[in-house]
Amino acid sequence: MSISAFDHPFLSSLLGDEEVSAYFSAEADIRAMLTFEAALAKAEARHGIVPQEAAQRIAEISTSFQPDIFSLKSATATDGVVVPDLIKQLRKAVGDEAGQHVHFGATSQDVIDSSLMIRLKAVAFLLAGRLFAVAAALEKLDKQYGSNRLMGHTRMQAAIPITVSDRLRAWRDPLDKYRDRLTQETFPIQFGGAVGTLDKLGSKAADVRVSLAQELDLTDEPQWQSQRARVAELAGLFSLISGSLGKIGQDIALLAQTGDEIELAGGGGSSAMPHKQNPVAAEVLISLARFNAVQLSGIHQSLVHEQERSGAAWTLEWLLLPPMVMATAASLRLARELIGNVRRLGAAA
Repeated sequence: MSISAFDHPFLSSLLGDEEVSAYFSAEADIRAMLTFEAALAKAEARHGIVPQEAAQRIAEISTSFQPDIFSLKSATATDGVVVPDLIKQLRKAVGDEAGQHVHFGATSQDVIDSSLMIRLKAVAFLLAGRLFAVAAALEKLDKQYGSNRLMGHTRMQAAIPITVSDRLRAWRDPLDKYRDRLTQETFPIQFGGAVGTLDKLGSKAADVRVSLAQELDLTDEPQWQSQRARVAELAGLFSLISGSLGKIGQDIALLAQTGDEIELAGGGGSSAMPHKQNPVAAEVLISLARFNAVQLSGIHQSLVHEQERSGAAWTLEWLLLPPMVMATAASLRLARELIGNVRRLGAAA
């Protein structure tokens, strides 16, 4: 049994998304954190801060290192973050001479936030592709049924006739804008050291950060460990995407209510009424849109960091952001399926 519906034994088939959930697994997070440590050693070696031989050893071990997960779990309960024990284990695996150079000048938040950016960058690429697929499916509907007539409704009341193209345009236009935003989004390195000043690197701090960002294929920006607007903006974009898909779901559910303006394949069955075909995907799109809208308020609460770093606000982010990404991914998956199941839309003019 799982507490989260996104990885529940059977609810996940409706609400989950295996492709995107893989990026939020412990394995993916640890792999990205170890990638950070290898990249950090290489960047510091490039600027003469750690020996080249040590950097090579750290990078080599980080590539294949498998930490003791039980130890990580036990230590996190005390430390509040996984990084101290992960670094302890990595240093032991690297060996005494090179191990002393592991994680030099960095702090736990550098590792965790950079891991998040590495994984979010990959997820954003996937979501942009799905937005394109949904928009393309809507374009196909437009070619098939665009000239058909629908009754326009304002405030849930019949207004004047419109075409299917009019409705589809309202569905599609926001998705194109969101895809553009995702493809243009930058994902910054987080590298600030203990309090954001990179004090251990002295005059070479900025140069090391540039090199580290290049190694990880992230953008170079000054530390943002207590400035979480970037995370909040991404969460806002996720909520906008699911919200616009929820509008599509709501419209389709209302069209299906009367049944004379839309025909859907693949509806859900009822245990009590075998004749029914419930618009399940449309309903779930509405639920996921409302779910993300609720989580977004919590993300905005996590903007409030005390001084140079907040454990409380940071932990709140961990609780809220991954489910928002999952809800967005599931929304895009369901929207593509739902639009593909439209067999008739509107009435011939």
